[in-house]
Amino acid sequence: MMHSDWRCADCGPVPPLHVAEHINRDIAESAAQEINKSDSYLPLWCPWPLPLGWTVTGIAWVGDERTGVKGTTVAISGPGPLGDGPGDILLVAEEPGLGLGNRFAGIPGLDPGSYLADVMSEAPHAKVRAGGHPTPLWSIKSADDRSAYVGEAKGVWLYAVAWPARAGYLLSEDVVLQDLAEHVPPELVYGAPSPYLHGKA
Repeated sequence: MMHSDWRCADCGPVPPLHVAEHINRDIAESAAQEINKSDSYLPLWCPWPLPLGWTVTGIAWVGDERTGVKGTTVAISGPGPLGDGPGDILLVAEEPGLGLGNRFAGIPGLDPGSYLADVMSEAPHAKVRAGGHPTPLWSIKSADDRSAYVGEAKGVWLYAVAWPARAGYLLSEDVVLQDLAEHVPPELVYGAPSPYLHGKA
């Protein structure tokens, strides 16, 4: 595992971000074990079954022995839903006030609340099933090169951040999210590590 520190411009130091250098079944199961050791359990969301042609391309989590796990991220990559090139999506689960999802979305702040306040009067822009429950997601302001959707599942924030922005249309399909911290399907397919977990793209 590669351990990297990140800082929030608003609040200074935050718990460390751990990004797996490679991704395969052993690493996915190791990450699940790490999350399950924490007193502050967070889901590790992954579409299952994976959309056609898509692969798991990374796993990361925020926290350490002192803080417990505060946030998790699964990266997936595959053919864009509009047939116009590849797409990448990060699925983030995080406790309120962490700011990881906002960071990936390219927006300031520690919480999506102010952005959601502008759109929650509208019908949800996407719906997924997370942990067996219908979960509405709303599109929120994000950096121009991506799209971001936010909702709530298992009592914490759920973000889906997509590159390019139109890859977010994948969420208009029947996406079912499996919690890999509970079970890693042996049939999961893994791909080359996502650069988006490192903020390099």
